[in-house]
Amino acid sequence: MKSAVLFIVFNRPDTTLKVFEAIRAAKPPKLYVAADGPRLNRDGEKDLCNKVRQIATAVDWPCELKTLFSDVNLGCNLGPSQGISWLFENEEEGIILEDDVLPLSSFFPYCDELLERYRYVENVGVISGCNFISRYYLTSESYFFSRYNHIWGWASWRRAWLHFDGKMHLWPQWNKCLGLKTISDGNIFFELYWRNNFNKVFNKPTDIWDYQWLFSCWYYGMLTVLPKYNQTYNLGCGGNATHTTGTIPKFIKKATPENLIFPLTHPKNINRSIKADALIDKKILRLTLLYTLKRYLIYIPLVGRLLLKIKYIFNLT
Repeated sequence: MKSAVLFIVFNRPDTTLKVFEAIRAAKPPKLYVAADGPRLNRDGEKDLCNKVRQIATAVDWPCELKTLFSDVNLGCNLGPSQGISWLFENEEEGIILEDDVLPLSSFFPYCDELLERYRYVENVGVISGCNFISRYYLTSESYFFSRYNHIWGWASWRRAWLHFDGKMHLWPQWNKCLGLKTISDGNIFFELYWRNNFNKVFNKPTDIWDYQWLFSCWYYGMLTVLPKYNQTYNLGCGGNATHTTGTIPKFIKKATPENLIFPLTHPKNINRSIKADALIDKKILRLTLLYTLKRYLIYIPLVGRLLLKIKYIFNLT
């Protein structure tokens, strides 16, 4: 393995250990560990954070270890984004894993090879380990190009992360110029969904960083590589998760990870797959008339409670 790895951790020893063992098996030459600090109002969290830091730094292979440990809690916005910036201050390229993203063994050589292959290709910004539509989108190549930069296990370059706009300063201008329309493939529900989300992030400080990164990629015209098969498990759904606290979505359950076959088969051209993106819109984000109406109806008290009850019943079946 050639690439440096950034391991972003917090307070979950169980998932941290599983992901660290996968990193340990891959033996990266450099390991960067960025750890957020405990929250003041959480009993026992300081001990959990300390335990996590011990697990994530237990390097026993030839490796240069660097740490960025915060004494205070930065949250889900500054914690990860500052860690990623720290990685790219020191490295031209690298692989990013969070403490609840468990990669398959093929994830690392896949990232290694494509980091090198697209190192100087400006319109390729992200190599993702995620593919939630492998059951619906079949391709003879080992990967394809998408507008969606899924961040459950990914890799990138300093040249791309320099465009990260954490406060989305450029959003009002791009929105006014109908930027979403230029990449919507004519799907008005795509435009409604992302305009609503980007407006929320821009107008009110939000404890996330991934929407800002997605916007930055879209603004600067950067594509993402998605693998033929899903390369990672998400261990953080439900339980102690911060954002994915509900029932595990069916699309995650169906996206069974599978190792890639080497040597990789490369696409002939760097063209975004409109078909794959349409499937992500439909199957994953539900950007259709029916689900758009449901998103608005959910905020009507009586209707919202009824829809939630129906959803609960169907999830049990």
